[in-house]
Amino acid sequence: MITNNTKQERYVLIAVDTGRGYDAEKSLQELSELLDTAGGETVDMIIQNMESPSGATYLGSGKVEELRQYIQGEEEIGNSITGIICDDELSPAQMNNLEQILGCKVLDRTTLILDIFAQHATSREGKVQVEMAQLKYRSSRLAGSLGGSLSRQGGGIGTRGPGETQLETDRRLIRSRMASLRKTIQEMERSRDTGRKMRLNNGVPVIAIVGYTNAGKSTLLNRLTQSSVLEEDQLFATLDPTTRSGQLNDGQKVLFTDTVGFIHKLPHQLVDAFHSTLEEASYADIILHVIDASDPEWEMHEKVVYDTLDELEIHGKPILTAFNKVDLLADPFHGKDDRCEKILTISAATGFGIDELLDSISDVLRELRVYIERTFSYAEGNKVNRIHESGQILTEEYTEDGIHVSAYVPRSLYGWLM
Repeated sequence: MITNNTKQERYVLIAVDTGRGYDAEKSLQELSELLDTAGGETVDMIIQNMESPSGATYLGSGKVEELRQYIQGEEEIGNSITGIICDDELSPAQMNNLEQILGCKVLDRTTLILDIFAQHATSREGKVQVEMAQLKYRSSRLAGSLGGSLSRQGGGIGTRGPGETQLETDRRLIRSRMASLRKTIQEMERSRDTGRKMRLNNGVPVIAIVGYTNAGKSTLLNRLTQSSVLEEDQLFATLDPTTRSGQLNDGQKVLFTDTVGFIHKLPHQLVDAFHSTLEEASYADIILHVIDASDPEWEMHEKVVYDTLDELEIHGKPILTAFNKVDLLADPFHGKDDRCEKILTISAATGFGIDELLDSISDVLRELRVYIERTFSYAEGNKVNRIHESGQILTEEYTEDGIHVSAYVPRSLYGWLM
């Protein structure tokens, strides 16, 4: 029998609370959940109140010394601590200084999220995008603790020339790899664009599902399309965008696309790398915004999602907001969202509210479509079939002259049908 002796990495989580619209305690709790997702363990959480983080060591010098003594004391009694994780992105100088003083691994929120993405990306596209994000982040930290196998410069005799040469080699290798990845991503974007054009030409409506990570998007996708996308009560359980065919209550076919979850302080490297994936929402007919109603921080999650959509310049799309997981609440839920067309309460797990959600999608699609009424000759049966696939048939009557149809159809089909 093979025994896995790999020890779980244990970290102290650190935050600086500047008191400017930032709840450090709640943010550290989310950081702890991220660490759990990555397979690590939270030993303790430390918060320091400061006007702004120290440019040299993130925490103040006195707090850093307290932290050093705490880690050393834990080590002396046999409670090994792997390192610390800071709730903000650290500069290379902050990371180096902390590592030198504390003598342990020093990570930040961005590193942790990138690690989770690397673990959970399964498709070729997802893996390429994550690698690009990691290289962007590491390229500015070659001389820092995140260099890993990459070299670090030190001081003193015997470290000057070769160290500099190796750093330049590392930078050249990263630049070369990033150039190769950019070409691959561009090819993937062209393929994605081709798929989008085909969907537009087919006239099948697309509904993009967006939301904070762990809001229940994948569970909802499975409920709406009778699919089996991975569902886990875990942050970033699924990363790769998934598109599945579904059918509304009125019979019309639609496509539901599940996008990567958003999160507080989402690293900009990931926003850049996943831009082509996230912008699926900009090509959708409707954005379905899913919020975890059982999470006390749902209002902050709602803001993060809209801030990210604004950053991606996704505007002018009709939005339906579905407050999910209401089955976990003891009292009736009353959410608010000033940017959406309609608010619904649902449970993707139990099916509560799903019929009303599907009807609401139909209502919004109807407003985006054109009403037609005409008689198609029997030779034009392909056009009637297209209306069945992409539109909403109101009446259909077979007469001597042909097929008399009244329906709502996508504007992109109107010219061809008439």
